Amino acid sequence: MARLETGWISRRIRARAARQWQRLLDKAQRRRGAVPDELRDEARDLQQVLTRYLHTIEIRSLGSRDSLSRMELPAGTDWRWRPEILRARNAMPALVAPVSGRWLSDEVALFHDCPQRAVILRQMRNRRATDLSDYALALEVMGFEGSFLSFSLGLPPQALEGLGGHHILRLATTLQSERAITVYARLNIQQGPNTEKILRQMGDPIEGANCSRLIEFDLGYADMSQRSVEKAWVDVIFESPFMNAVALRDVVLSRHARAQI
Repeated sequence: MARLETGWISRRIRARAARQWQRLLDKAQRRRGAVPDELRDEARDLQQVLTRYLHTIEIRSLGSRDSLSRMELPAGTDWRWRPEILRARNAMPALVAPVSGRWLSDEVALFHDCPQRAVILRQMRNRRATDLSDYALALEVMGFEGSFLSFSLGLPPQALEGLGGHHILRLATTLQSERAITVYARLNIQQGPNTEKILRQMGDPIEGANCSRLIEFDLGYADMSQRSVEKAWVDVIFESPFMNAVALRDVVLSRHARAQI
């Protein structure tokens, strides 16, 4: 497969396509009229593919130096995960005044009921020596008049394989906040038409930098059927977020078997 991607014919095809787009660019810069809608849509589609390709290969290149492999996790841990948006630059760096349910990436969506949408969710670079992930998620809230604000992290398919009541999901986070704020995490597990929800408060209110929190979701107490899990996600919920700035510096989810009693 690698030879096919880097072979002489493949390189010639990509080089020819690049020259064609360069000619289209030169023509667009010379012309005064509008560019045809078909070409504009084609360029947008190509940009999305290239951006996702660069994001994917950057994630792959980080595998050998990912700190996940060096973390101390419970015995029997069979899955660990740090969201890609915390590991590599995202194609869309920010959501400004978004409607509820808008996605920042394939993994992260923002939900709220603020009529003025006075919210910004963005990816930012972690630069401190103590940071374990390359990027963070920053949430800035201005005149918030809604009753709820949360963002969701969608779990990858690997987390759902064989997931059941014999598992514990462990959520380790590092947060910071300008003003004290209470944060909750809610695990949602979808099986057919039913969705089981487990809510946990993430310890004492978050205030200042480097607030580490560790919570566990024991699925032995969840009302789960024998059906396979179709979808799972974690909602990070902020209580009374008016005029505050919160950053999720790191998040690691892992899975291990619960003790049989």
